[in-house]
Order: sequence, then structure tokens, then C-alpha cells
Amino acid sequence: MKKLYAKSELAFAIVWIIIYCVLQSFANPLNEIIGIEYSASAILCSIQAVIILVFIWKNSLLQRYGLCKPSVPARQFLYYVPLIILATGNLWNGAAVNYSLAGTICRIVGMVCVGFVEEVLFRGFLFKAMAKDNIKSAIIISSVTFGAGHLVNLFNGSGMDLVNNLCQIAFAVTAGFLLVIIFYRGESLLPCIITHSAINTLNTFVNEAGFTMEKQIIHSLVMIVLIIAYILILIKTLPKSGKDDF
Repeated sequence: MKKLYAKSELAFAIVWIIIYCVLQSFANPLNEIIGIEYSASAILCSIQAVIILVFIWKNSLLQRYGLCKPSVPARQFLYYVPLIILATGNLWNGAAVNYSLAGTICRIVGMVCVGFVEEVLFRGFLFKAMAKDNIKSAIIISSVTFGAGHLVNLFNGSGMDLVNNLCQIAFAVTAGFLLVIIFYRGESLLPCIITHSAINTLNTFVNEAGFTMEKQIIHSLVMIVLIIAYILILIKTLPKSGKDDF
């Protein structure tokens, strides 16, 4: 793994993204075999999270991949209040218990790990590898790739329908732009990891009663508008970084 990283940071990022997608696809049928919701998903993602964290730690890459305190004061990010709104968006229709106790615990653990792994893979490894050549391309590609990656939910046995998946992809692409800008300008991935993990975790308790397709589309559009507004504010107000800024 270290040899691949030394040879090509981009290849290293792509390999890890492929490994992550494959493991998550295999996890869904394993969950059914085990009989506990999200059990295999939580185990596989936890293992991957530990391996990635150990690699970053041992190779003194914490600063490079933003596992450190932000360099920009919180007030310049509007104290991250818009991120809190986004993180709690899944509860706008109320909360509900959708899984067994064991399933709920597994899902929470898994979703926290997913937030960490996906941020490090897409905003950390992939973005940093591409940012060496062109910041704008790195921002766009890492965001679009992150969103498009959610397309696998249509085929991996998760049971997600087309409309739900398209809403998820649109939200993920937009959120990807926001999170990579926060990382690039603030030099810390921690706000992104916390927000991503919170969004995923609170989705465990979403109340789907009366949540029609129309409401789902409206909810996604509202979230996307909020994200775009926050992106525009941050681009205008945050201190610029680097010679090829966005």
C-alpha cells in the first residue's frame, strides 16, 4: 500500500475507492445472511476506516489530509450553522425507530465510519492527488465522482428506488462541492467528516410515513438551494488558498 502511494497518489486513491465500493456492495447480501441490519456493512467499513487511519497516522499525513484543527476561525464559516441545518435535514419529517436495537447500533457505527472513509477517500486522497495539477478540476471531479458513486445503491441490494437514488446523487454532488471547499479553504477535513457522519447517522431515524415522492423531491431541492447559497457565501468571504484558486 505504501509503495503504491509513493508511486502514484492518484492511483492509490482510485484503488481505495474501488475497494470501498466493492466491499459495500458485498456487505448488503451478507447483512441478510447474518440477519442483523447493517451488521456486515458496519464491520467492513470499520475495518477499512481503521486501516486508512493507521496508514495516515504512521506516514505522518494527518496534516495533509486535514485530520487537524481548521486554520480559519469558525466565524468565517458562519460558525458552521448551515452545516448543522444540513445534518439535521433528515429529521424534518420527524423521527422514527426503523431498525432493531442491534440493527440500529450497527447502522450508527457503520454510518459514522462511512462519513470518515468517504471524506478521506474523496475529499482527502482523490482531491489532494488531483489538486497538484489543477485545483478547479480537482474540486469538480472529486465532487462529481463522490455523487455519482451513490449510483451503486441501485444495484447493490440496498432496495433504493430510482427517484430516491437520483435525489441522493444530486444532493451528494452539491454537498461534495461544499465539503471540498470547506476542506480546501479551511485546511481541515474534520468539519466535513462530522457533518457527513451526522447526515448519515440521522438518516437511520428518518420518518418515512407520509414522505411522498413529491415531498422527497422538494426536500432535496431545498437542501440543494441551501448548499449552493452557503457555497457562494464561503467562496466570497473565506481567505483564498494557493495560486490556482476557486
